[in-house]
Order: sequence, then C-alpha cells, then structure tokens
Amino acid sequence: MKEFKEKVEVLAPVGSYESLMGAVQGGANSVYFGIEQLNMRARSSNNFTIEDLAEISRICKENDMKSYLTLNTILYDHDIHLMKHIINAAKKNNLDGIIAMDHAAINYASQIGMSVNISTQANITNAETVKFYAHFADVMVLSRELTLQQVDKISKQIAKDKITGPSGKLVSLETFFHGALCMAVSGKCYLSLHSMNSSANRGACKQNCRRTYTITDEDGNSFEVDNEYIMSPKDLCTVGFLDKILDAGVKILKIEGRSKGADYVKEVSSCYREAADMWEAKQKPDAEQIQDWEDRLSTVYNRGFWGGYYLGKKMGEWTDAQGSKATRQKVYLGKGGKYFSKIKVAEFSMENSKLAIGDKIMITGPSLGSFEMEIKELRLASGETTQEVKRGETFSMPVGVKIRPSDKLYRLEERPVEA
Repeated sequence: MKEFKEKVEVLAPVGSYESLMGAVQGGANSVYFGIEQLNMRARSSNNFTIEDLAEISRICKENDMKSYLTLNTILYDHDIHLMKHIINAAKKNNLDGIIAMDHAAINYASQIGMSVNISTQANITNAETVKFYAHFADVMVLSRELTLQQVDKISKQIAKDKITGPSGKLVSLETFFHGALCMAVSGKCYLSLHSMNSSANRGACKQNCRRTYTITDEDGNSFEVDNEYIMSPKDLCTVGFLDKILDAGVKILKIEGRSKGADYVKEVSSCYREAADMWEAKQKPDAEQIQDWEDRLSTVYNRGFWGGYYLGKKMGEWTDAQGSKATRQKVYLGKGGKYFSKIKVAEFSMENSKLAIGDKIMITGPSLGSFEMEIKELRLASGETTQEVKRGETFSMPVGVKIRPSDKLYRLEERPVEA
C-alpha cells in the first residue's frame, strides 16, 4: 500500500438535515448538497434553500466536516445572475467550495476567490485536461468510466508534471466509489430531454433508463425485454477493492445519493470510513470483514451491486428490479411527540400499521439523523403496558436518544436474500 500524507476524505451526499446528521453519525469528512435550482438533483431530491446555508455551515464546522454546494447544471444566459447570487451566498456563509462543470460558474468562483471542485460532468479523462482545469481548481472529480489503470496514470502524471491548483498544492483527484450509476457518459444524458422535454442536464431527469421496455421489430411484432432493465445499471460498490482505488492516487471518495435517506448516508459513510481507516493504518481487510461491509451496505437502498468500470469491464451490469433490492425494508409507522428527558421515554402517534415487542425500529429526524433499536417495552397513553400498538393509538416507549415532534418512526423488516 502507498504512503499517504493527508487523511482520505469520505464525501457524503445530503438532501435534508436528517441525512446531514446521518453523515455526521457515519463519520463522513465532508458533505455535498444542492439548493433549489442549478443542481443535477433539482427535482429528484429534497434540496435545501439558500437560507439554510448558514445553518449547514455551522453544523459542518461544529463536526469538523467540509461543506460543498453543487452548482453543476448547464447554465443559460438567464441563469447567470442566479448563479452569481448562489456562489456569493456560499462564500458569505463560509462553505468550503462549490462543485461545478459549466465554465461560467467555474470562472466566476475563481474571480471572487471561492474554491471550486470540477464536477464529473466535465468528463475529465486525462492529465492534459487536469492541467487546463488546474488554473481554476484544486480538486477534480474524474469521469466515472475510467479504469483504475487510467486513474493511476493521471495521478502519476500530476505528480510528475507538478500540476498544481490555485492553492499551490498538487491537484487532488476525487472519484465516485459507491451508489447509483447513470447509463450516460459521466451523467450527461439527453433521453429525458428528447422524450419529455425535461433536461437531465438541468436537474430535471425523468429517469427513462429506469423503466422496462418493449421492442417492436419492422413487421410490428413486439416483445418485452425480460429479466433486466436494459438501461438501468446496478449500483456501484467498491468496498471489496477500495485499497486499489486509494493506491491509484484518489484522495476523495464520493458517495452518490442526494435523494437517499439518513440511514443510507449513515451506513455507507460508516462502512467506507472504516475501510479507508484500515488502508491508512496499512491493514488489509480479510474476506470476512469485506463480507460484513457488503452485508451492511445491502441493507440500505440499492439496485444490486457491481464494481463499475474500475477493474476493466467494458459493458455495464443491468439491474433486474425497478426499485431497491435492499435486504431491509422501512415501513412508516408515525411521528414523535413529547420526550421525557429525565426518564428517557418518548411519545409517538401511530399513523400506520402496527408495532410489537421485539420489533426493530428506526427513528429519523433533522437533529437525530438515524437511530435504530429493538422494542423492549410499549405503553399506551392510559399508562397500561401492552405487547402491541395499532394504527390510531398514542403510545410511549424508552428511547436512548432525544426525540422531537415530527421525528419519523419506521419498523424494519428483513427481506429474503435472492439466490
């Protein structure tokens, strides 16, 4: 394993305060997020507002995390004023940088002294392109289609040619290493624009690729493509060979998933932080440890896993399911109410389904992040203990963390693992 000087950075996606706290709990070193407009998840994620920047910055600094604002869509002339307003606000609120691919945003950030990371949508695939963007940025997110050999070559060329960014330090490489992959080159896709006049490159993807399709031949005969969603790749998972990615010179590990929940952000951040820590300690995980990470990663949202193009595969692996293949399912039950801090008991209102002694639950909230436990005791509003509570009932139970009104309660159910 290679020597390292700086701590490997695990960069987590956040689309809400819940997922932001999930990143904190998972040990992420930095987070990236969008606000209402001009980001690639403008419609599919619960984005923050510009008024949230101060609070996000505060939370990140209190937890020693960096904060990056995504501003990575194609920009038109009528977007320039808003783009400048957003970057000015990011700088005013002391965010660590923006993530951009449009030259207008990159240039303006550079002009006002705001740090910028070059987005994967810029499709950086060689060291000469790194040299070009080094005039503006210290960090570059490489194209998702590169092999480890190609990543390693770019990394070595940066060191050999002493390619430095505005800070005077060698350019750092960032790659996606876990989460959803797009069928298009580094996320640039035009299917949604052509079919529904809704541009993915403006943050309004309709996800045509995640659907089933029927093929019709020239004689009008039709048949459904069976078993696979032929344009919907499985999710990227590299925990089994993360050491090879880090050995190739990657310094920042980027998780995909700004529309995912707090449990996803927490679990994925935690697994990869543990794996990166082992690499930094020059320890190689055994097969049992890797399997444990893979099992944990499989409990949160995923479309099945493959290793992407890093190991030299030329064709993608396609999912055979429309939605998540997670081995664990969340069933929404209700919301939190009063919390009695002296006895650490929380009150909840049951809006759906039922809950019984022995069930495993998850509670999520803007201040809580994600918390899990097994039910040991249930008590109705009357004070009577019970083995089960049903829809429409108010109940309480001991909880080891502070619960706030509107925190969400879920029952966790195991799904059978497919052969």
